[in-house]
Amino acid sequence: MKTRGTRRQVVGTIVSNKMDKTVLVVTERLVKHPMYKKYIRRKNKYMAHDNENACGIGDKVLITESRPISKTKRWRVSKIVEKAI
Repeated sequence: MKTRGTRRQVVGTIVSNKMDKTVLVVTERLVKHPMYKKYIRRKNKYMAHDNENACGIGDKVLITESRPISKTKRWRVSKIVEKAI
């Protein structure tokens, strides 16, 4: 019996929740510049599936990679790490 491969998980902040059952999550990572050795912030935006519409703007969430849900959605909201105040 084969085991399923591990799926990527990323923590990010919700920027938009205007869509139905979809949120826009921004993740940030630090990358070292090859020449100047200075750290640069890189941002990625992911559309994530939020089944219960439970997430609000500013919430910190854990998203997990999944099968394609729509044209742009390939992630699901696993859990809300921290609610926005």
